[in-house]
Amino acid sequence: MALEGGVRQLNLESEPEMLALSEVASAMGATAHVAQRVNPDADARTHHKIATGRKDNKFGIPIERAPMLYAQIARLSGLKAVGIDVHIGSQVTTLEPFEAAFSMVADLAQRLRSEGHAIEKLDLGGGLGVAYDGAAAKPPSVAEYGAMIKRTVGHLGLEIVIEPGQLIAANAGLLVASVTYEKAGADRDFLILDAAMNDLLCTTMYEAHHDLVTLNGAGPEREVTEYDAVGPVCETGDTFARSRVMAKLRAGDLVAFRSAGAYGAVMASQYNTRPLVPVVLVDACRFSVNRRRPSLEDMLALEMAPTSLPQ
Repeated sequence: MALEGGVRQLNLESEPEMLALSEVASAMGATAHVAQRVNPDADARTHHKIATGRKDNKFGIPIERAPMLYAQIARLSGLKAVGIDVHIGSQVTTLEPFEAAFSMVADLAQRLRSEGHAIEKLDLGGGLGVAYDGAAAKPPSVAEYGAMIKRTVGHLGLEIVIEPGQLIAANAGLLVASVTYEKAGADRDFLILDAAMNDLLCTTMYEAHHDLVTLNGAGPEREVTEYDAVGPVCETGDTFARSRVMAKLRAGDLVAFRSAGAYGAVMASQYNTRPLVPVVLVDACRFSVNRRRPSLEDMLALEMAPTSLPQ
């Protein structure tokens, strides 16, 4: 599909993938423009589940093996190497890991060009973090990021491809939920919401911090209290926030988790037979539903009894 659709560049993850793409492209009489993803063993200093540039991560090939792979690409039919790809992780909040990785890629680009490979572009991935409210680390600015890219690879005269991703998406989205119950525990109060870990997995999977704000019902007359905000799924991991100081809420009040646009709706599931929440695009006072909430009938319609069993 990628070759038929004219995808501009395919980033190769491994030698077997390189061989598979060569076979498919050759069978189609096509030429795939490719970049090999390299692993520079650079520590992105981010959560271990979203670090992708260390030698013990599954991504790319060791950067020291790249010259051998590019020589192999040059001998294979259906492939043309046009660039180098690297991506060291997401939610990176310092420039040093980027600079270390990009400097190694710059050295590799110069070597490959000296060996006759027509390297035209560098895909430097993404990963520049966003400032989540309450987070201790504040990421560098886009201007600082751009200056660092220019400093490390600008002298090569190559096209630079970057994928900002989370930098754009994270703070563009909110998860809106309502309070189902307020529950008193032995040493804390719980705010039971109608949202759960299946709707926003980031806190369970990445221990992410999402600012929790009230949307209605929390006037100045309300007393302030401390809550653990949780969902109704039968797992202790179904916890959005711990020890958040906020206005005392009641059943039916609305809250929102900020910075939910990255890894939010795309990682949502129907775990515990909970329908996916609708996705609503808001533009000033206008809105449209971009993904409707499935009904229970929609979900159950996908299930079927084995025909080999008695009905």
